[in-house]
Amino acid sequence: MNMNYAISCLFIICLALASCGDQSSPIVLEEFIYDTLTAKTPQCHASTVAASGDYLIAAWFGGTHEKNKDVGIWVSRKSGDAWSEPLEVVNGIQNDTLRYPCWNPVLFQPKEGPLVLFYKVGPSPREWWGRKIISHDNGNTWTEDAALPEGFLGPIKNKPVELADGSVMYPTSTEHDGWKVQMEFSNAGFTEWRKTGDLNDGKEIGAIQPTILFHPDGVIQALCRTQQGFVSDLWSEDNGKTWGEMGRSILPNPNSGIDAVTLKDGRHLLVYNPVADNWGARVPLTVSVSDNGSDWTDVLELEPLPHGADPEKLEFSYPAVVQTDDGKVHIVYTWNRKTVKYVVLDPSQIKGGS
Repeated sequence: MNMNYAISCLFIICLALASCGDQSSPIVLEEFIYDTLTAKTPQCHASTVAASGDYLIAAWFGGTHEKNKDVGIWVSRKSGDAWSEPLEVVNGIQNDTLRYPCWNPVLFQPKEGPLVLFYKVGPSPREWWGRKIISHDNGNTWTEDAALPEGFLGPIKNKPVELADGSVMYPTSTEHDGWKVQMEFSNAGFTEWRKTGDLNDGKEIGAIQPTILFHPDGVIQALCRTQQGFVSDLWSEDNGKTWGEMGRSILPNPNSGIDAVTLKDGRHLLVYNPVADNWGARVPLTVSVSDNGSDWTDVLELEPLPHGADPEKLEFSYPAVVQTDDGKVHIVYTWNRKTVKYVVLDPSQIKGGS
């Protein structure tokens, strides 16, 4: 059987099953942002999501294959029940003869001000640089494409956060000299930037792509993807000014991206691939909750490993998660590199944590 045909059939089956909700399930909605049969790019990856005005905005990189020069950043908006047709909003064209791939878009809607989309351009994660575009109409049009200040990458995979002093903190990392995590900061207008040094040595623990959680009394936690088979964590007790030593959490990680959010009820919600003994496997994709950031309980499989399936032939990965003002949790993630899947959860139906 043709592999593309088989994946398209699986897509249709999953979409049909998604419309049949379980009243006891925390899943409010699950759907695909675009159909694999009408996809404008053969592959996609690294999606991101944000609420802006009355819209939900999703973005991802798409092209023939990750690292290929034709990979650009694509955006879709959800209004009511429908996602808009995906549109490419930026690409890596430098001049008439030179083009680089785009990477890892990250949407950020501050409490005040326009929607921002950060992304990377360059031949590889060891050589890329950070850029941003801005939308003043909730993701409908984009303007002001600009490079970040020299030496700053912006958020590498996961969303920035606003701190109590009004500044923005960007969880970031580098790969050119081992996998190392840093934090970058800017003012609300993105005109003044500063950053920490490396927060790990890249040897004992090689870590990238941190995601941020908030605890009482100015305590901030970062969870990171690693090369060592576990999710690492870092703690700050002074609102991100200084950080302790990177350590090992109880969470497994198969060298795949994660994302997390601190919920309005004080619990922490994580989406990740809970695999350590199958290096590189990106299935199942699971939701876990915690009341302290240290003890975690898996509560929901968004994408189980089908019975008898080869995990190396499936990929459900690179989640992004936000909570909107109505309390709902919105998740997007890579679905077999063919499309982006979107899931809405009601956290009041999730048992676990506090």
